[in-house]
Amino acid sequence: DRNFSGFCLLYQFCYTHRHYFNCTAARPFSPFWFSVEPWDTLAVRGAPALLNCSAHSGDPALEPTAPQARVEWKKDGTFLSLAPDDGRRRVLPDGSLLISSVVHSKHNKPDEGTYQCVATIDSLGTIASRTARLTVAGRTHLGPIHRKYIILGSISFSG
Repeated sequence: DRNFSGFCLLYQFCYTHRHYFNCTAARPFSPFWFSVEPWDTLAVRGAPALLNCSAHSGDPALEPTAPQARVEWKKDGTFLSLAPDDGRRRVLPDGSLLISSVVHSKHNKPDEGTYQCVATIDSLGTIASRTARLTVAGRTHLGPIHRKYIILGSISFSG
């Protein structure tokens, strides 16, 4: 008597031909899921921001050669085109999106918005994560405080 952990489903494709069933077994079902999804994030202008994402398929102990997911990111519903020479934004090996220096000004807010991680394994399909909002806060700057003082009288001390 053996105990097994995990699961395996076997798809069968069946069709009939003159009242006979012909079934063909396909490859076992392999689960495909996000182990980490992005969350709403508050970033500081000029500082780095990290949106986490990681997708997996199969059980590495049972399937050491499980295919790796190709991860892409959407911002405000549109896929980001991350050029290799874009040193400011890149997808890390685990699938997370790193923005090395968040850009944000009164008229230019290219990093603020909603982000979604999309993972694809050609043999399994595509899955999309929850959406996460990246909000950018400006750096706090406390300048000099100007106060006016009115002298109402004088105090003298004697020793």
